[in-house]
Amino acid sequence: MLRTMSTHPFPAASASGAAPAVDVADVTVHYGDVLALNNASLSLESGRICGLIGMNGSGKSTLFKTIMGIVRPDRGRVRVHGGSPAEARRRGVVGYVPQSEGVDWDFPVSVRDVVMMGRYGGMGLTRRPKAADHEAVYAALERVELTKFADRQIGQLSGGQKKRAFVARGIAQGASVLLLDEPFAGVDKRSEATMSRLLRELADDGATILISTHDLHALPELADEAVLLLHRVLMHGDPSEVLQAENLALAFGLDVLGGKA
Repeated sequence: MLRTMSTHPFPAASASGAAPAVDVADVTVHYGDVLALNNASLSLESGRICGLIGMNGSGKSTLFKTIMGIVRPDRGRVRVHGGSPAEARRRGVVGYVPQSEGVDWDFPVSVRDVVMMGRYGGMGLTRRPKAADHEAVYAALERVELTKFADRQIGQLSGGQKKRAFVARGIAQGASVLLLDEPFAGVDKRSEATMSRLLRELADDGATILISTHDLHALPELADEAVLLLHRVLMHGDPSEVLQAENLALAFGLDVLGGKA
C-alpha cells in the first residue's frame, strides 16, 4: 500500500500574496539561431499537478531545464519557492524524472543506488550515506512499491518501474517541485495508474508537479491545470478548457474547423 503521508514535508500551498512554487516570467531562450522559448511566462502553486502540452520542439524540455537552472535564459527570470534555480538545486528542492531515451540503462547501478543519488547533495564530498540517508531511501522505495527491486540493476526494470525509481529519487531528495518528462511513454496501464495515484498523493502532500505528456485523454483526471506551449505559453487553465479542439489547434498547428493538418 502507498503511504498517505510524505517522508519529507513539502511547503504548504501558497497563501495569498506568497511567492508561487514556480514562477517563470518572460523567459526567452535561444540555442544559437534557434528560438526555444519566447517570452514564456508560467506560475505554479504548491499542491498542484500541471500538465504541459505541446508538440515536439515546442520548448517543453527547455522549460524544464530552465526551471532546474541547467539552461540560463537570454532574457526573463525564473524563481523556485522565491529563490533562483541554482539555489533550489543546491537545496534539493527540484526533482527531475527524465525521458527514457536520456538515461544509460546499462550503467551498473542498482535501483537503490539511483534513489540514493537524491541524497548526495547533503552528504558532502565523501558521499558516505548515514543512517538517515538509508532510512529516506528505504521509505521512498516503499512508497513507490519498489522495495523488492532495490538491489536490481536499474535497466532490468520495466518501463513503469524505471519511472517510479526516479520519482523515488525525488522523494528521497525531499524535492518539493517535481518535473516529469513524458512519464507515461512506453508504460503499461497498470503502471500508469500506480504512477498517477502516487503523483496525486505527492501533490496532496504539498508538492508541485509539472508533467509533459502526449496522453491528452488521461490529462483531465490526472491534472488540476494544463498549459499549452508553443515556444511561449499559449494558454494556462483548467484541463477541460485548455483541451478544447480550437485551443489545441493553436499548439499543434491544426486547422480544426477546416479539417486540415
